[in-house]
Amino acid sequence: MSVVRFGVSLEKDLLAALDLYAEENMFPNRSQALRYLISHCLAEKKWRCNNPVAGSVTLMYNHHRRDLVSKLTALQHDYHEEILSSVHFHLDGDQCMEIIAVSGTAARLTELADRLHSVKGLDFVRLTITGTGKNPQA
Repeated sequence: MSVVRFGVSLEKDLLAALDLYAEENMFPNRSQALRYLISHCLAEKKWRCNNPVAGSVTLMYNHHRRDLVSKLTALQHDYHEEILSSVHFHLDGDQCMEIIAVSGTAARLTELADRLHSVKGLDFVRLTITGTGKNPQA
């Protein structure tokens, strides 16, 4: 496999976070850390299937951002059959964390997470899913 070099532009705080991540996970350099992160992200995309799964979506955001909360609410209503519950935490005067419990097909939950990723103003979106143990053919 050949290696291709390319340039990446990052904000200083994101670069610092990447360096810390590489150090904490004992990657020898940024390239190795980026390879891992990209591979991990692509592996998560493979969850696009019709198997029944359950999990959670974690969101982090500044609730003062204009129209953000109403956009999140509207989007969650589009997935009312998959969303079991949500919990909203106030981390400080600005930052909020929301954890949404979900159940449905992996493809549908991944679609929800992808739509959340596209909402401008969210600082963090992470879908975590696991199989339900149900036979997908049943």
